[in-house]
Amino acid sequence: MRLAIVVQRYGTEINGGAELLARHVAERLARFADVQVLTTCAHDYVTWRNEYPAGEERVNNIAVRRFPVRRTRHPREFGLRSEWVFEHEHSVADELNWLRSEGPYSPALIRHIARHEAEHDFFVFVSFRYYLAYHGARAVPGKAVLIPTAEREPAIGLSVFAPVIAGARGVVYLTPEERAMVDGITHRKGLSSVIGVGSNMPDRPEPGRFRRKFNIKRPFAIYVGRIDPNKGCAELFAHFQQYAAAYPQGLDLVLIGSTQLDVPSHPRIRHLGYLPDEDKFDGMAAADVLIMPSPFESLSIVVLEAWGLGKPVLVNGRCDVLRGQCLRSQGGLFYETAREFIEGLHYLDATGPAGVILGRQGREYYQRYYTWPSVERKYRDFFERVSREPAGTAMAPLPGFVARHRRSLPPARAVLDGTPSGAVLR
Repeated sequence: MRLAIVVQRYGTEINGGAELLARHVAERLARFADVQVLTTCAHDYVTWRNEYPAGEERVNNIAVRRFPVRRTRHPREFGLRSEWVFEHEHSVADELNWLRSEGPYSPALIRHIARHEAEHDFFVFVSFRYYLAYHGARAVPGKAVLIPTAEREPAIGLSVFAPVIAGARGVVYLTPEERAMVDGITHRKGLSSVIGVGSNMPDRPEPGRFRRKFNIKRPFAIYVGRIDPNKGCAELFAHFQQYAAAYPQGLDLVLIGSTQLDVPSHPRIRHLGYLPDEDKFDGMAAADVLIMPSPFESLSIVVLEAWGLGKPVLVNGRCDVLRGQCLRSQGGLFYETAREFIEGLHYLDATGPAGVILGRQGREYYQRYYTWPSVERKYRDFFERVSREPAGTAMAPLPGFVARHRRSLPPARAVLDGTPSGAVLR
């Protein structure tokens, strides 16, 4: 089987989100398929500047072909277009302008997909909301497989995405909550599967090595990921400082990841910056608990990694996916208010077996559903099914010029708000 993975950024230096998922999936699918990655020359997701050279290279023995981004993103323009389509009645043309503004705008990559369709059995598009996935899937609808990585945020309510998701040959969801939300909005009836993703975890992380290297002596909670307001980090800092005042002998907070947000100067908060995987896993193994404050997740890989290490988690309960993962695994607690955060973290740091029990239950859940052999088996089954079954609903075309410019579409946020929400327990 010949597969092309299409994703907006790709590289070992890009260590998070949909891009990390794409790399992990590409490397595992290469065990039973001929895999090529099609991506851009961008490294920075804010501007999409061309930083990698165009052309072919190999990354962890995977063939990668990069295409230039023709237009960098202008954050102010993108912000204004987002506010318009998310909060106001608008047109299909407005949504297409928003999509181009978001980027990464690489017509050369889309032309390559269309011209080389016959060379691949399927094109796997990672992240529904970007220019590449939308136009790439429309270029090869009969061979388009989507991994939407959809979060509960307004972009999924834009009308242009529903025909692409509904008409794709197959869809791979990361969680039951993602499938319930996306299918509720797009009315998809075709082949789909909830698969998730594994993690390349070390056999024996060394917590003592982490403590010695960074001179950390006190017990601590850890956050791993982009330090960004969109990831709930501003609220995390506010909640943690209240916790630190309430419990002077409680946990410290250690942060690992690049930052888009100023980290408070506080004696109990320490930012270590971006670290290689060895240090990251050593740090998670040394921590008492992992905190995931993001209100928008399609799947949190670091939560799964914490469970793989036997650590409990404290997550944002306003995120359906994180709440559902905690309820299904019984591997952590969730909060919605500052008081719930403070008492939840105190419950996990207090002397007693609660954290150990939750961590053990999380580890059992991880081993049952999210080890790579389990995930790889589900991917094999999925591609066998999608190869056997005929294409379903055809991808609906865009409306004509006049209809495309008619401002009659509801705000994307209103569409999302009208979609059932909540954790899926089974």
